[in-house]
Amino acid sequence: MDSSTASILTEVFFETLGYWYIIIPTIFLGLIVGGIPGFSAANTIIILMPLTLALDLQSGLVFMISLYCAARMGAGIPAILVNIPGTAGAAATPLDGYPMAKQGKGQQALAISFVASCIGGLLTTIIALAAMPILARVGFYMHSVEMIVVMLFGISLIASIAAQDMVKGLIAGFLGLMIGSIGTDVVYATPRGTFGFLELYDGVPLIPALVGLFAVSEAFVIIEKRVIVNHDGEPKAPNWGDTFEGVKIALSRWVHIVWTSIIGLVIGVIPGAGASIASFVAYQQSRSFSKTPELYGTGHPEGLIAPESANNGVTSGTLVPLLVLGIPGGATAAIMLVVMQFHGVSFGPSLFENQPKVGYGMFMAMAVSYVFMFLTILPLSRYMSYVTTIPTIYLAPMIISFTLVGGFVPREYMFDMYLALAFGVLGYIARRTGYHVAAILIGVILGPLLEKYFLWSLKKSDGDIMVLFSSTLGNILWVAFAMSIILPIVFGMRRKRKLEVPAE
Repeated sequence: MDSSTASILTEVFFETLGYWYIIIPTIFLGLIVGGIPGFSAANTIIILMPLTLALDLQSGLVFMISLYCAARMGAGIPAILVNIPGTAGAAATPLDGYPMAKQGKGQQALAISFVASCIGGLLTTIIALAAMPILARVGFYMHSVEMIVVMLFGISLIASIAAQDMVKGLIAGFLGLMIGSIGTDVVYATPRGTFGFLELYDGVPLIPALVGLFAVSEAFVIIEKRVIVNHDGEPKAPNWGDTFEGVKIALSRWVHIVWTSIIGLVIGVIPGAGASIASFVAYQQSRSFSKTPELYGTGHPEGLIAPESANNGVTSGTLVPLLVLGIPGGATAAIMLVVMQFHGVSFGPSLFENQPKVGYGMFMAMAVSYVFMFLTILPLSRYMSYVTTIPTIYLAPMIISFTLVGGFVPREYMFDMYLALAFGVLGYIARRTGYHVAAILIGVILGPLLEKYFLWSLKKSDGDIMVLFSSTLGNILWVAFAMSIILPIVFGMRRKRKLEVPAE
């Protein structure tokens, strides 16, 4: 980094700090937006578009980026406390976050989540800024063949979940894949499994499926109990000690935060990949290479750190193709593109030469937002955890009301509210019969994407299946995927032998 770039970064840093009066209120708005299923940073920015366009360019960018980062973090709060992911990017968070809350460790779980989110987001912002020319090329090399392997990384999490009960886990996963295939196929646009409902021609909408499987079904389950917390983890008065304990747990696993957030950064650079894929892949990799994989799903801190650091790592990754190539990496980045074009910003490598304060300013705004979030949100974890002590007779109706509204908001169809209820019944039956709703949701989210990239690959190769092994990068990813499946099995067998030797 030359002296001129360093001076620009220093100047931009202090200018961004001067927008604290925008950043702090926007952080709290983002937490609320992210915590309500169906709402997101993207549709909130669209609603507030007139305000964004009325501001000067720098103020508007600071507002959008602060809201984007805070909403990503806010989605994990209800996922931990009441098993309701605010967005699809937080769908893997309840796997270990909610069991911690049920054990009376909701405050610790929130603190772990906040630290992992802030460190992961801040670290990947710095890496993205430093390695932008290299990361910008990732989007060029990730075609349909490579994306198939990336999808398989996430879908293989179904097998990890199925390890507890192979038959039920695989049945739940295949049910999710079947539900995900509903809609028109990507080649001939032929309707499949729509039962004549036009609302399903675009496929099963994600938000009603998400809130139904997790939120509505959980509301049906918890109404049978007095409070969320299990009998073996009676609710206690929140205190600062639990917050500090959560921070200590997260910081002691800083290496885990680093490498899972980098997974999020790399996947975030790929246009259209998104936080849901990053969180599932990070969780799967975290579990596969863990020394204690059997603890995942029971309230293991590393199982909470992985998806939260990964989905916050995505935020900086989405800015790379936007600024360098003019290609938005996600819905929120697409709205930022519109605002920046309105103000006459020209994208490409020349952006950092012609308008360096705009290019560097976006990353600096993201870094400063994460610092402010750590200082303002972490102390609130002790108060947020009170949610787990609210009697379920009041909490369950509130959950159902908010989530049904959240299911309606994205498309504004009454049909989606009924669909959310249907998924709620399905999720309740699955929970009561020992099937894992996360396996169903993975199939619903990743199944259609895998099919799309697979059919695109076959279409380009005239049906030659060997096209899946025609790319150098793709073959490297295939080897990495195979190793991620084989090595944990080998390590597990070794651990088993070591335990058997003393016993003999």
